[in-house]
Amino acid sequence: MHSSPATRRIGRAAAAALAALLAATACSSQGGSADGGAKTVVPTVDAEDNNPQPLENIKDGGELREPLQQWITQWNPYQVDGTYGDAVEIMGYLEAKLFRSDAHGVYQPVPEYLVSAQVTSDSPQVVTYKLNPKAVWSDGTPIGYRDFEAVWKASNGKDQAYNLADSSGYEQISGVVQGADPSEVKVTFSEPYADWQSLFNPLLPAAGLSTPQAFNDGWVEKVPIYGGPFVLQNADKTAQTITLVPNPRWWGPKPKLDRITYRVLDAAAITQSFLNNEIDFASAGTATAYGQLKDAKDAVIRTGTPWDEVHISFGGNGPLADQKVRQALGKALDRGSLIKIANKGVPVEFKPLDNHLFMTNQNGYKANAGDWAAYDPAIAKKWLDEAGWKDAGGTRSKDGQPLELHYVMSDGSTQAQSDLATAVQNMLQQVGVKLTVDKVPSKEYFSKYIDQGKFDLASWRNTGSFPLSKTVPIFRAPQGDNVFGNYSKLSTPEIDTLLRKAAATLDPVKAAELYNQADVKIWELGHTVELYQRPSIVAVRKGLANFGAGSLADTVITSVGWQK
Repeated sequence: MHSSPATRRIGRAAAAALAALLAATACSSQGGSADGGAKTVVPTVDAEDNNPQPLENIKDGGELREPLQQWITQWNPYQVDGTYGDAVEIMGYLEAKLFRSDAHGVYQPVPEYLVSAQVTSDSPQVVTYKLNPKAVWSDGTPIGYRDFEAVWKASNGKDQAYNLADSSGYEQISGVVQGADPSEVKVTFSEPYADWQSLFNPLLPAAGLSTPQAFNDGWVEKVPIYGGPFVLQNADKTAQTITLVPNPRWWGPKPKLDRITYRVLDAAAITQSFLNNEIDFASAGTATAYGQLKDAKDAVIRTGTPWDEVHISFGGNGPLADQKVRQALGKALDRGSLIKIANKGVPVEFKPLDNHLFMTNQNGYKANAGDWAAYDPAIAKKWLDEAGWKDAGGTRSKDGQPLELHYVMSDGSTQAQSDLATAVQNMLQQVGVKLTVDKVPSKEYFSKYIDQGKFDLASWRNTGSFPLSKTVPIFRAPQGDNVFGNYSKLSTPEIDTLLRKAAATLDPVKAAELYNQADVKIWELGHTVELYQRPSIVAVRKGLANFGAGSLADTVITSVGWQK
């Protein structure tokens, strides 16, 4: 899933980490800093830094105020425009989130929805869900197999009228039926799918997905039916505020908070809004933000290591349709220098990320970048020559056309992001590539540019892409106008096959081997240059419990509140 140039998901830390993507922090340890100072903050690897408190220590009532990087238009997380990280996270509070990831990245069933869920047959693979009979939609309809069936039929890719974010997993399902009684659901797979717990999560009501129009348009600017602990009380587009309140039909533990308020803020305004006591959460992942927030009144700094990566993507149009040119650009970029720019003034040492699919703290991680990401401007020049882009003493040209590319970035970018873009510009100039940096409105960065593939180079974050099958749409081949999450539109049949085989392999060791084989080919393709894994460093209002910087764990929103 992509994050805005300053946002995204997995636990709250990544989901709303509204600091700058390239200037934010990475998976790390103590040690020397990029700017000569000691790195003093060590993010947790397998636990949350969220002030864990038992419910008896938390007040009833109160408000949590959070920032949003952009207005939420599409609320359906299965729809291609509904993948914005904060929207996906909020929908986990509004709808039926069947599983939550723990701090080790292992899915656990949520008892308010599931009595149990397990593979009850291997050949074919059958998953049997036993539902909590108390689970009900806000219109009074019990949650049942028809909801699973509706999500499957809308998401399996057979009807092109459904504009999907991703059909992975749903394509492999051959049938959804009621089990022994209305509270049992049986899902049968035509081929094995290892990450079945990532499916139907959140579960949406059949009534909201019954037609392509309902799927695509019925969740625009509204949430028609609820199944979670909170409901959307108000979405004021003029004021750019969203308010959640407890669901009056909720059957689970009563939420501690009586209100969650979100306000759209440009990245540059978030730090000051926290200092002004207007919000209770802000990223401290940039040098400037950390410097202002670390000693702020009523603030604490919390850190964690989520699935969160920062990269530079290449487009697939114009000169970059040539793989040789993309490979040459990868050799022209000095990753070490780029990481130092992002690392400056931030209290965690950034380490290069050499894998597109695994984070450094995940089992199965291998450094697959090899020579593709090794800085070598001489080789870059040679490959550009071989691709027909000749050096005439300045900008290279081919068939009378200059080699001119555009780096698209948000106008809400931090100084560190601007510095990084300038460094990329200078590096490419050294090998005869003219790069223009185009700043575009932050609220349109994804919707009008990245999602549309209108970039030559761009940088954003992918977060929350585990289990690993969630990385498949980032690199899979587009189908017609549907690019899934592959905004570069770059793929190969071999990569597609390896990713699909990995997602169908139940043995995690064998699956990791296949994912790593795919990753080697993704590096060779010249799709994306990974920079680093980004840990969360956030400022949180003192007294806020069970909320802060996540690693691989999801927030339990009903337990979030203010300490007594």
